[in-house]
Amino acid sequence: MRILLYSINFAPELTGVGKYTGEMAEWLALQGHDVRAVTAPPYYPEWKVASGFSAWRFARERWNGVEVFRAPLWVPDRPGGLKRLLHLASFAASSALSLFPQWQWRPDVVWVVEPPLMCAPSALAFARLTGAKAWLHIQDYEVDAAFDLGLIKARPLRRTVLRAEQWLMRRFDRVSTISGRMLERATDKGVSEERLVSFPNWVDIGAIAPLAGVSPYRSSLGIPEDAVVALYSGNMGSKQGLEVLADAARALAGHPDIHFVFCGNGAGKADLEARCQGLNRVTFLDLQPLERLSELLGLADIHLLPQRADAADLVMPSKLTGMLASGRPVVATARPDTELGRVVETDAACGLIVPPEDGHALANAVLQLASDGARRQSMGQRGRQYAEHQLDRDQVLRRFEQALYACTDPLWQEAHQ
Repeated sequence: MRILLYSINFAPELTGVGKYTGEMAEWLALQGHDVRAVTAPPYYPEWKVASGFSAWRFARERWNGVEVFRAPLWVPDRPGGLKRLLHLASFAASSALSLFPQWQWRPDVVWVVEPPLMCAPSALAFARLTGAKAWLHIQDYEVDAAFDLGLIKARPLRRTVLRAEQWLMRRFDRVSTISGRMLERATDKGVSEERLVSFPNWVDIGAIAPLAGVSPYRSSLGIPEDAVVALYSGNMGSKQGLEVLADAARALAGHPDIHFVFCGNGAGKADLEARCQGLNRVTFLDLQPLERLSELLGLADIHLLPQRADAADLVMPSKLTGMLASGRPVVATARPDTELGRVVETDAACGLIVPPEDGHALANAVLQLASDGARRQSMGQRGRQYAEHQLDRDQVLRRFEQALYACTDPLWQEAHQ
Protein backbone atom coordinates (compact mmCIF):
# COMPACT_ATOMS: atom_id res chain seq x y z
CA MET A 1 0.00 0.00 0.00
CA ARG A 2 1.23 3.52 -0.79
CA ILE A 3 0.69 5.76 2.23
CA LEU A 4 1.35 9.51 2.26
CA LEU A 5 1.73 11.03 5.73
CA TYR A 6 1.18 14.78 6.01
CA SER A 7 2.23 16.27 9.33
CA ILE A 8 4.00 19.44 10.43
CA ASN A 9 6.04 17.37 12.91
CA PHE A 10 8.02 14.32 11.92
CA ALA A 11 10.89 13.86 14.36
CA PRO A 12 10.88 10.48 16.11
CA GLU A 13 13.62 11.51 18.53
CA LEU A 14 11.33 14.15 20.05
CA THR A 15 8.02 13.89 21.92
CA GLY A 16 4.38 14.29 20.99
CA VAL A 17 2.84 13.90 17.56
CA GLY A 18 6.18 14.08 15.73
CA LYS A 19 7.42 11.06 17.62
CA TYR A 20 4.26 9.06 16.92
CA THR A 21 4.18 9.97 13.23
CA GLY A 22 7.82 8.98 12.80
CA GLU A 23 7.43 5.69 14.64
CA MET A 24 4.27 4.90 12.67
CA ALA A 25 6.01 5.63 9.36
CA GLU A 26 8.96 3.43 10.25
CA TRP A 27 6.68 0.59 11.41
CA LEU A 28 4.57 0.72 8.25
CA ALA A 29 7.69 0.69 6.07
CA LEU A 30 8.93 -2.40 7.93
CA GLN A 31 5.63 -4.12 7.11
CA GLY A 32 6.38 -3.63 3.42
CA HIS A 33 4.28 -0.52 2.73
CA ASP A 34 5.58 2.28 0.52
CA VAL A 35 5.58 5.31 2.82
CA ARG A 36 6.25 8.97 2.16
CA ALA A 37 6.02 11.92 4.55
CA VAL A 38 5.46 15.60 3.80
CA THR A 39 6.58 17.56 6.83
CA ALA A 40 8.61 20.53 8.14
CA PRO A 41 12.16 20.65 9.47
CA PRO A 42 12.21 19.60 13.14
CA TYR A 43 11.68 22.63 15.40
CA TYR A 44 9.43 21.52 18.28
CA PRO A 45 9.34 21.89 21.30
CA GLU A 46 12.27 24.36 21.35
CA TRP A 47 10.63 26.52 18.64
CA LYS A 48 13.98 26.58 16.88
CA VAL A 49 14.89 24.68 13.71
CA ALA A 50 17.27 21.87 14.61
CA SER A 51 20.91 21.96 13.56
CA GLY A 52 21.46 20.52 10.11
CA PHE A 53 18.06 21.62 8.80
CA SER A 54 16.91 24.80 7.09
CA ALA A 55 13.75 26.79 7.80
CA TRP A 56 13.78 28.28 4.30
CA ARG A 57 14.60 25.47 1.88
CA PHE A 58 12.80 22.44 0.53
CA ALA A 59 14.64 19.20 1.24
CA ARG A 60 14.31 15.51 0.52
CA GLU A 61 15.83 12.66 2.51
CA ARG A 62 15.56 8.92 3.07
CA TRP A 63 14.96 7.90 6.67
CA ASN A 64 14.53 4.30 7.83
CA GLY A 65 12.78 3.23 4.66
CA VAL A 66 10.61 6.37 4.45
CA GLU A 67 10.92 9.09 1.78
CA VAL A 68 10.69 12.41 3.63
CA PHE A 69 9.90 15.74 1.94
CA ARG A 70 10.54 18.76 4.17
CA ALA A 71 8.89 22.09 3.38
CA PRO A 72 10.01 25.45 4.81
CA LEU A 73 8.10 27.35 7.47
CA TRP A 74 8.38 30.40 9.69
CA VAL A 75 9.18 29.64 13.32
CA PRO A 76 8.54 32.50 15.79
CA ASP A 77 10.79 32.89 18.82
CA ARG A 78 7.83 33.34 21.14
CA PRO A 79 4.66 31.78 19.71
CA GLY A 80 1.45 33.62 20.54
CA GLY A 81 -2.03 33.68 19.06
CA LEU A 82 -1.40 35.57 15.81
CA LYS A 83 2.20 34.41 15.49
CA ARG A 84 1.12 30.80 15.88
CA LEU A 85 -1.49 31.22 13.14
CA LEU A 86 1.09 32.74 10.79
CA HIS A 87 3.50 29.93 11.64
CA LEU A 88 0.92 27.26 10.76
CA ALA A 89 -0.18 29.13 7.66
CA SER A 90 3.42 29.31 6.40
CA PHE A 91 3.70 25.53 6.54
CA ALA A 92 0.26 24.94 5.03
CA ALA A 93 1.22 27.12 2.05
CA SER A 94 4.75 25.80 1.45
CA SER A 95 3.93 22.14 2.08
CA ALA A 96 1.30 22.17 -0.67
CA LEU A 97 4.23 22.60 -3.07
CA SER A 98 5.64 19.31 -1.75
CA LEU A 99 2.27 17.58 -1.57
CA PHE A 100 0.87 18.03 -5.07
CA PRO A 101 3.99 16.78 -6.91
CA GLN A 102 3.22 13.38 -5.33
CA TRP A 103 0.52 13.13 -8.05
CA GLN A 104 2.59 10.74 -10.17
CA TRP A 105 3.25 8.47 -7.19
CA ARG A 106 -0.50 7.95 -6.69
CA PRO A 107 -0.88 7.16 -2.98
CA ASP A 108 -3.67 4.88 -1.77
CA VAL A 109 -4.19 6.87 1.44
CA VAL A 110 -3.43 10.47 2.38
CA TRP A 111 -3.16 10.62 6.17
CA VAL A 112 -3.08 14.17 7.58
CA VAL A 113 -2.77 15.09 11.23
CA GLU A 114 -4.41 17.97 13.10
CA PRO A 115 -2.89 20.24 14.24
CA PRO A 116 -2.65 22.06 11.98
CA LEU A 117 -6.14 21.93 10.52
CA MET A 118 -4.91 24.39 7.88
CA CYS A 119 -3.34 21.45 6.04
CA ALA A 120 -6.64 19.55 5.81
CA PRO A 121 -8.03 21.37 2.72
CA SER A 122 -4.91 20.60 0.65
CA ALA A 123 -4.86 16.99 1.86
CA LEU A 124 -8.53 16.53 1.02
CA ALA A 125 -8.22 18.16 -2.41
CA PHE A 126 -5.12 16.12 -3.27
CA ALA A 127 -6.79 12.88 -2.21
CA ARG A 128 -9.84 13.60 -4.34
CA LEU A 129 -7.73 14.51 -7.39
CA THR A 130 -5.64 11.33 -7.15
CA GLY A 131 -8.43 8.95 -6.12
CA ALA A 132 -6.79 8.27 -2.75
CA LYS A 133 -8.68 7.84 0.50
CA ALA A 134 -8.52 10.88 2.76
CA TRP A 135 -7.83 10.23 6.45
CA LEU A 136 -7.81 12.96 9.12
CA HIS A 137 -6.16 12.15 12.44
CA ILE A 138 -6.92 14.51 15.32
CA GLN A 139 -4.21 14.67 17.96
CA ASP A 140 -5.57 17.91 19.44
CA TYR A 141 -8.79 19.81 18.75
CA GLU A 142 -6.76 22.91 18.00
CA VAL A 143 -9.70 25.12 17.00
CA ASP A 144 -11.61 24.48 20.23
CA ALA A 145 -8.40 24.74 22.26
CA ALA A 146 -7.33 28.00 20.63
CA PHE A 147 -10.55 29.74 21.67
CA ASP A 148 -11.11 27.96 25.00
CA LEU A 149 -7.53 28.59 26.16
CA GLY A 150 -7.62 32.20 25.01
CA LEU A 151 -4.88 31.76 22.40
CA ILE A 152 -7.18 33.48 19.91
CA LYS A 153 -9.22 36.37 21.28
CA ALA A 154 -11.39 37.12 18.24
CA ARG A 155 -14.57 35.48 19.48
CA PRO A 156 -16.72 36.51 16.48
CA LEU A 157 -14.54 34.25 14.34
CA ARG A 158 -15.35 31.17 16.39
CA ARG A 159 -18.66 30.22 14.76
CA THR A 160 -17.25 30.67 11.24
CA VAL A 161 -14.09 28.68 11.97
CA LEU A 162 -16.00 25.88 13.69
CA ARG A 163 -18.39 25.59 10.75
CA ALA A 164 -15.45 25.33 8.36
CA GLU A 165 -13.88 22.68 10.58
CA GLN A 166 -17.07 20.62 10.66
CA TRP A 167 -17.50 20.92 6.89
CA LEU A 168 -13.99 19.61 6.36
CA MET A 169 -14.25 16.77 8.90
CA ARG A 170 -17.43 15.40 7.34
CA ARG A 171 -15.70 15.03 3.96
CA PHE A 172 -12.86 12.76 5.03
CA ASP A 173 -13.22 9.04 4.43
CA ARG A 174 -11.90 8.33 7.91
CA VAL A 175 -11.44 10.46 11.00
CA SER A 176 -9.41 9.06 13.87
CA THR A 177 -8.45 10.42 17.25
CA ILE A 178 -6.76 9.28 20.45
CA SER A 179 -9.43 8.93 23.13
CA GLY A 180 -13.07 8.02 23.65
CA ARG A 181 -14.11 11.54 24.59
CA MET A 182 -12.38 12.96 21.53
CA LEU A 183 -14.26 10.45 19.36
CA GLU A 184 -17.50 11.65 20.95
CA ARG A 185 -16.57 15.24 20.09
CA ALA A 186 -15.99 14.21 16.47
CA THR A 187 -19.50 12.72 16.44
CA ASP A 188 -20.85 16.00 17.83
CA LYS A 189 -19.13 17.78 14.94
CA GLY A 190 -21.06 15.67 12.43
CA VAL A 191 -18.70 12.79 11.63
CA SER A 192 -20.67 9.57 11.15
CA GLU A 193 -19.74 6.67 13.43
CA GLU A 194 -18.89 4.32 10.56
CA ARG A 195 -16.08 6.68 9.53
CA LEU A 196 -14.60 7.06 13.02
CA VAL A 197 -11.51 5.12 14.09
CA SER A 198 -9.97 4.88 17.56
CA PHE A 199 -6.22 5.36 17.18
CA PRO A 200 -4.71 5.95 20.63
CA ASN A 201 -1.18 7.02 21.40
CA TRP A 202 0.99 4.03 22.14
CA VAL A 203 4.18 3.18 23.97
CA ASP A 204 7.12 0.91 23.25
CA ILE A 205 6.86 -1.26 26.37
CA GLY A 206 10.24 -2.79 25.59
CA ALA A 207 12.06 0.55 25.41
CA ILE A 208 10.33 1.99 28.50
CA ALA A 209 10.11 -0.41 31.43
CA PRO A 210 10.36 -0.30 35.25
CA LEU A 211 13.99 -0.01 36.30
CA ALA A 212 15.56 -2.88 38.19
CA GLY A 213 17.69 -0.49 40.23
CA VAL A 214 18.18 3.18 40.97
CA SER A 215 18.07 5.58 38.04
CA PRO A 216 21.52 6.99 37.13
CA TYR A 217 19.90 10.42 37.08
CA ARG A 218 19.76 10.46 40.89
CA SER A 219 23.53 10.53 41.36
CA SER A 220 24.11 12.91 38.44
CA LEU A 221 21.58 15.36 39.88
CA GLY A 222 22.76 14.92 43.46
CA ILE A 223 19.42 13.58 44.71
CA PRO A 224 19.66 11.17 47.68
CA GLU A 225 18.52 7.61 47.00
CA ASP A 226 15.99 7.76 49.84
CA ALA A 227 14.40 11.02 48.61
CA VAL A 228 11.02 10.98 46.87
CA VAL A 229 11.22 12.49 43.37
CA ALA A 230 8.17 14.13 41.79
CA LEU A 231 8.88 14.40 38.06
CA TYR A 232 7.30 16.38 35.25
CA SER A 233 8.71 15.47 31.85
CA GLY A 234 7.28 16.86 28.63
CA ASN A 235 6.54 19.93 26.61
CA MET A 236 6.32 23.15 28.60
CA GLY A 237 3.56 24.92 26.71
CA SER A 238 0.31 26.73 27.36
CA LYS A 239 -2.06 23.75 27.54
CA GLN A 240 -0.40 22.09 30.52
CA GLY A 241 -1.15 24.59 33.28
CA LEU A 242 2.42 24.41 34.56
CA GLU A 243 1.85 27.07 37.22
CA VAL A 244 0.58 24.39 39.60
CA LEU A 245 3.97 22.69 39.54
CA ALA A 246 5.62 25.75 41.03
CA ASP A 247 2.77 26.17 43.52
CA ALA A 248 3.11 22.55 44.67
CA ALA A 249 6.89 22.77 44.94
CA ARG A 250 6.64 25.93 47.02
CA ALA A 251 3.96 24.40 49.27
CA LEU A 252 6.26 21.42 49.96
CA ALA A 253 9.45 23.44 50.40
CA GLY A 254 9.50 22.47 54.07
CA HIS A 255 9.72 18.73 53.28
CA PRO A 256 13.42 18.00 52.69
CA ASP A 257 12.68 14.42 51.58
CA ILE A 258 10.69 15.54 48.50
CA HIS A 259 12.51 16.72 45.37
CA PHE A 260 10.97 18.07 42.18
CA VAL A 261 12.49 17.59 38.72
CA PHE A 262 11.00 19.48 35.76
CA CYS A 263 12.31 18.26 32.40
CA GLY A 264 11.50 19.67 28.98
CA ASN A 265 11.48 22.73 26.77
CA GLY A 266 8.85 25.07 25.45
CA ALA A 267 7.38 28.53 25.58
CA GLY A 268 6.34 28.20 29.23
CA LYS A 269 9.68 27.09 30.65
CA ALA A 270 11.07 30.54 31.47
CA ASP A 271 7.94 31.46 33.41
CA LEU A 272 8.06 28.19 35.37
CA GLU A 273 11.73 28.77 36.22
CA ALA A 274 10.89 32.26 37.45
CA ARG A 275 8.09 30.91 39.65
CA CYS A 276 10.47 28.38 41.20
CA GLN A 277 13.18 30.92 41.98
CA GLY A 278 14.70 30.26 45.42
CA LEU A 279 13.40 26.68 45.75
CA ASN A 280 16.45 24.54 46.53
CA ARG A 281 14.94 21.15 45.80
CA VAL A 282 13.67 21.96 42.32
CA THR A 283 15.85 20.89 39.38
CA PHE A 284 15.32 21.82 35.74
CA LEU A 285 16.51 19.68 32.84
CA ASP A 286 16.38 20.26 29.10
CA LEU A 287 14.80 17.64 26.85
CA GLN A 288 16.81 14.44 27.31
CA PRO A 289 18.03 11.97 24.65
CA LEU A 290 15.44 9.43 23.60
CA GLU A 291 17.73 6.54 24.47
CA ARG A 292 17.70 7.71 28.11
CA LEU A 293 13.92 8.09 28.37
CA SER A 294 13.44 4.92 30.43
CA GLU A 295 16.13 6.06 32.89
CA LEU A 296 14.54 9.50 33.10
CA LEU A 297 11.03 8.22 33.73
CA GLY A 298 12.45 5.71 36.21
CA LEU A 299 13.88 8.63 38.19
CA ALA A 300 10.35 9.42 39.33
CA ASP A 301 8.73 8.06 42.42
CA ILE A 302 5.69 10.09 41.39
CA HIS A 303 4.86 11.42 37.92
CA LEU A 304 3.16 14.82 37.69
CA LEU A 305 0.67 15.41 34.88
CA PRO A 306 -0.86 18.91 34.96
CA GLN A 307 -3.57 19.99 32.55
CA ARG A 308 -5.70 23.11 32.47
CA ALA A 309 -9.41 22.70 33.17
CA ASP A 310 -10.40 24.32 29.88
CA ALA A 311 -8.26 21.83 27.94
CA ALA A 312 -10.16 18.80 29.26
CA ASP A 313 -11.07 16.38 26.46
CA LEU A 314 -9.65 18.74 23.84
CA VAL A 315 -6.30 16.98 24.19
CA MET A 316 -5.13 13.71 25.74
CA PRO A 317 -1.58 14.10 27.05
CA SER A 318 0.69 11.80 25.05
CA LYS A 319 3.21 11.75 27.89
CA LEU A 320 0.84 9.59 29.95
CA THR A 321 1.76 6.46 27.98
CA GLY A 322 5.41 6.61 29.03
CA MET A 323 4.46 7.29 32.63
CA LEU A 324 2.31 4.17 32.71
CA ALA A 325 5.00 2.03 31.06
CA SER A 326 7.60 3.17 33.60
CA GLY A 327 5.68 1.52 36.44
CA ARG A 328 5.42 4.68 38.54
CA PRO A 329 2.23 6.28 39.93
CA VAL A 330 0.72 9.44 38.46
CA VAL A 331 -0.81 12.52 40.03
CA ALA A 332 -2.87 14.33 37.40
CA THR A 333 -4.85 17.56 37.53
CA ALA A 334 -8.16 16.48 36.03
CA ARG A 335 -11.83 16.16 36.86
CA PRO A 336 -13.21 12.64 37.36
CA ASP A 337 -15.57 12.98 34.38
CA THR A 338 -12.75 13.67 31.88
CA GLU A 339 -10.91 11.04 29.85
CA LEU A 340 -7.63 11.73 31.66
CA GLY A 341 -9.32 11.50 35.05
CA ARG A 342 -11.03 8.26 34.14
CA VAL A 343 -7.84 6.59 32.92
CA VAL A 344 -5.73 7.59 35.91
CA GLU A 345 -8.34 6.99 38.61
CA THR A 346 -10.39 4.09 37.21
CA ASP A 347 -9.27 2.37 33.99
CA ALA A 348 -5.60 2.05 34.89
CA ALA A 349 -6.07 2.86 38.62
CA CYS A 350 -2.51 4.13 38.51
CA GLY A 351 -2.65 7.26 40.62
CA LEU A 352 -4.57 10.19 42.03
CA ILE A 353 -6.43 13.05 40.40
CA VAL A 354 -6.83 16.52 41.88
CA PRO A 355 -8.75 19.59 40.70
CA PRO A 356 -7.05 21.42 37.82
CA GLU A 357 -5.09 24.58 38.59
CA ASP A 358 -5.01 23.84 42.34
CA GLY A 359 -1.39 23.75 43.44
CA HIS A 360 -2.19 22.99 47.07
CA ALA A 361 -4.31 19.99 46.11
CA LEU A 362 -1.45 18.76 43.94
CA ALA A 363 0.97 19.21 46.84
CA ASN A 364 -1.30 17.27 49.20
CA ALA A 365 -1.56 14.39 46.71
CA VAL A 366 2.24 14.27 46.33
CA LEU A 367 2.64 14.31 50.11
CA GLN A 368 0.08 11.53 50.47
CA LEU A 369 1.92 9.25 48.04
CA ALA A 370 5.37 10.24 49.27
CA SER A 371 4.53 8.78 52.69
CA ASP A 372 3.18 5.47 51.36
CA GLY A 373 5.72 3.47 49.36
CA ALA A 374 3.53 0.37 49.16
CA ARG A 375 0.70 2.34 47.61
CA ARG A 376 3.05 3.91 45.08
CA GLN A 377 4.30 0.46 44.11
CA SER A 378 0.85 -1.04 43.62
CA MET A 379 -0.34 1.95 41.56
CA GLY A 380 2.77 1.77 39.42
CA GLN A 381 2.29 -1.94 38.78
CA ARG A 382 -1.31 -1.41 37.69
CA GLY A 383 -0.21 1.36 35.33
CA ARG A 384 2.39 -0.92 33.77
CA GLN A 385 -0.17 -3.69 33.29
CA TYR A 386 -2.55 -1.25 31.60
CA ALA A 387 0.22 -0.15 29.24
CA GLU A 388 1.06 -3.75 28.35
CA HIS A 389 -2.55 -4.72 27.65
CA GLN A 390 -3.94 -1.54 26.08
CA LEU A 391 -1.11 0.65 24.73
CA ASP A 392 1.51 -1.69 23.32
CA ARG A 393 2.87 -0.15 20.11
CA ASP A 394 2.70 -3.24 17.92
CA GLN A 395 -0.89 -4.01 18.93
CA VAL A 396 -2.07 -0.44 18.31
CA LEU A 397 -0.31 -0.15 14.95
CA ARG A 398 -1.50 -3.56 13.82
CA ARG A 399 -5.09 -2.46 14.41
CA PHE A 400 -4.36 0.76 12.53
CA GLU A 401 -2.94 -1.19 9.59
CA GLN A 402 -6.12 -3.27 9.46
CA ALA A 403 -8.17 -0.07 9.47
CA LEU A 404 -6.09 1.17 6.52
CA TYR A 405 -6.88 -2.00 4.55
CA ALA A 406 -10.58 -1.68 5.40
CA CYS A 407 -10.58 1.95 4.27
CA THR A 408 -8.96 1.28 0.90
CA ASP A 409 -10.49 -2.11 0.05
CA PRO A 410 -14.18 -2.81 0.84
CA LEU A 411 -13.68 -6.48 -0.14
CA TRP A 412 -10.98 -6.80 2.52
CA GLN A 413 -13.42 -5.41 5.09
CA GLU A 414 -16.16 -7.83 4.06
CA ALA A 415 -13.77 -10.78 4.27
CA HIS A 416 -12.67 -9.85 7.80
CA GLN A 417 -16.03 -9.03 9.33
